[in-house]
Amino acid sequence: MKTMKTNGIDQKLENLKCFIEEKGKDGVVIAFSGGVDSTTLAAICQQVLGEKAVAIIAKSPTYSSEELIDAKNIAGEIGIKFSIIETIEMANENFSKNPENRCYYCKRELLTQLLDEAHKLGYIAVFEGTNFSDLSEHRPGFQAVKELANVYSPWVENKFTKDEIRLLAKKMGLSVQNKPSLSCLASRIPYSERITAEKLIRVEKAEEAIKKIVCVRQLRVRDHNGLARIEVGKDERDLLCSLEVQDKISSALKLLGFKYVTVDLSGYQTGSMLLAIDKTRPHT
Repeated sequence: MKTMKTNGIDQKLENLKCFIEEKGKDGVVIAFSGGVDSTTLAAICQQVLGEKAVAIIAKSPTYSSEELIDAKNIAGEIGIKFSIIETIEMANENFSKNPENRCYYCKRELLTQLLDEAHKLGYIAVFEGTNFSDLSEHRPGFQAVKELANVYSPWVENKFTKDEIRLLAKKMGLSVQNKPSLSCLASRIPYSERITAEKLIRVEKAEEAIKKIVCVRQLRVRDHNGLARIEVGKDERDLLCSLEVQDKISSALKLLGFKYVTVDLSGYQTGSMLLAIDKTRPHT
């Protein structure tokens, strides 16, 4: 992690707390995934707003059952009130046909439901955890944040980078401080290839199987129409070099219906599915 001036972080934290106090004075709902961004944000909201801050966890076929359990445990760890809702982005044809801006439709569905939950509680504001570093990446979902009234991104508004958020999490003693980045299971399916419940279940089970065979922290199984492309953290690639491990993984994934099982030699990289987009193909 890059060295950062503590006094600069402290000032930004004070600005963040003022932002939370102002926008959340009538109560706030926080989009909560159990990742480092949403957890650190929720913990600070809990400090500033107390009972007027509620974390909402979204249950969906696009998120693994492991992450749902983890999110519930982490919410309990930081002591914030939380509840679980079910999102229905899979029913949206614009999402299911998996365009390059798929995340926009998912994010808008989630935020719209969170606004409804806020209103039920008599609250107005919704916070979500996009950070300032995210804006340099492919983030079509952030368009939904900009479109909806009373939805805020406190990390973006106060220019907190991912490294700075991890530093705050460490200072606060949060267990998620070194947790790998999360992404929904739909990110394992190439753009323009239809998202189905069966495909999501297959990649979830594939990742569960690999973690039982070898202890990797950062893992994605990309499903290229029946070909599994396994990505692990760049510093974890050597864990897959054993022939015994390779044979076990191959057998496990073929039992799940994969025709071919491969390892990406470049390791995990965010947004790797963007490399497969045909830029010459006209958009529909």
